[in-house]
Amino acid sequence: MDDTRPTLDPAAAELIGTDPGEVVVIGAGPAGLTAAFQLHKYGIASTILEESDQVGGISRTEVRDGWRFDIGGHRFFTKVPEVEALWHEILPDEDFMMRPRKSRIFYDGKFYDYPLRATNALRNLGIIEAIRCVLSYIWVRIHPPKDQSNFEGWVAARFGWRLYRTFFKAYTEKVWGVPADQIEADWAAQRIKNLSLFSAVVNALLPNRNQKDIASLIEEFQYPKYGPGMMWEVCRDHVVADGSTMHYETEVTGLRHADGIATHVIATHPDGTTEEHEADHIVSSMPISALLAGMEPPVPDHVLAAANGLSYRDFITVALVVPESKVDWNDNWIYIHDPAVATMRIQNFGSWSPYLVKDGSNVLGLEYTVFETDHAWTAPDEELIEQGKRELVYLGLIEPGDVEGGYVVRQKKAYPTYDETYKANVDVLRNWLDTHTSNVHPIGRNGMFRYNNQDHSMYTAMLTAENIATGSTHDVWTVNVEEEYHEEGPAEKPSFASKPSTGRDAPIIPSTAPRIER
Repeated sequence: MDDTRPTLDPAAAELIGTDPGEVVVIGAGPAGLTAAFQLHKYGIASTILEESDQVGGISRTEVRDGWRFDIGGHRFFTKVPEVEALWHEILPDEDFMMRPRKSRIFYDGKFYDYPLRATNALRNLGIIEAIRCVLSYIWVRIHPPKDQSNFEGWVAARFGWRLYRTFFKAYTEKVWGVPADQIEADWAAQRIKNLSLFSAVVNALLPNRNQKDIASLIEEFQYPKYGPGMMWEVCRDHVVADGSTMHYETEVTGLRHADGIATHVIATHPDGTTEEHEADHIVSSMPISALLAGMEPPVPDHVLAAANGLSYRDFITVALVVPESKVDWNDNWIYIHDPAVATMRIQNFGSWSPYLVKDGSNVLGLEYTVFETDHAWTAPDEELIEQGKRELVYLGLIEPGDVEGGYVVRQKKAYPTYDETYKANVDVLRNWLDTHTSNVHPIGRNGMFRYNNQDHSMYTAMLTAENIATGSTHDVWTVNVEEEYHEEGPAEKPSFASKPSTGRDAPIIPSTAPRIER
């Protein structure tokens, strides 16, 4: 492979030869591989331990019988110029495609604009239902919900009960698995800003007014032609060629520590055998809860309780092969708000890239979020494929018999779930790591228990690599996360908070909230 990466800047070149000792990177997803890639710029090789048999983590591209599917869909758009540059440092420009951005809501056989536009929504609903929605809105203006501290009351107060139940309730409950009235309102306030049915109609009818209140969405984004996994496969090839070592199917089950630092990483293989890797620095993108639970000697009870207090939402994709002619919509994905089906979103992989599919056929990816304790997580693949077929037929997107094949992909711990104790729990874990294992560097979504995007995960890794190589003191916990980050343009330099932020763009879900199994 030709190495097309640019030469180091003089400051970095001067640091080559600085020896930080043995560096172990846990996880070969975007964060872990970015850290390894950046460390090589300072002449530092690492040992990379990956639990699965492939790279990319949640940003991998699954390949089954020649079909390729994302895990959730990854638009390559960022406001972080350093990440933008790194994407093109890893992959040559010719391996990127510019793709149009299009996502809509699918409800009752009709496509609705997303973000929701009042005129489009009311027109699709029909005159009678539209009148009912307007009357419902008038009703809540006169009789507002008594409790607007939760998602349900907050949204209903601004759109009316009918539009709330049509466009907000079912999808939100599918994603997070708890009743909408158990989700705190501040997430809705962040997601929907100050929009109401009234302001949406005014802005639609008088588009020259209040334009500053309307988010401008990006119209196109970059995308590797063979999917996001292509990025990380090439990145792996670079770091291995430069001297790093990759270990697949190697689960990190423990860290030995003494005198304020971690000394060894304990890795377990599928046959049950273990080995230990000596480490002077450990860059960890594994779930921070599992990292702390595996410490030897064990952490104190209150720290273990904080680790066990963190929870996650898991992710299933049911990918169904259908004739290309049967998919007459070109959205990247559509949101499914019908409560009668469990799928929350459907990917149109052919719209992401023609290189993901085969001539004459397309793949639709039905997405489900679950807890590992739900039946769906352990259900046979055949059962989930049949469910996916039934739901597509029910929605009217295909006819019975159209499906030519199916595949199931599972992703553990896809989304950190934020309850009322998560921030305190993360603080306990961070403080313990700082005091007892100061050479352990959490990065990325699961490593930091932060519901962030790929580019932010990469940026935490870039800053960490610089800290290890140069002795700099970047605080990666101040890398901010914005919900509309991937949707708004133009790109601009990211901001850093004066104090660590939660980066919250997921809702607070009370730990006592009842779970919904679908």
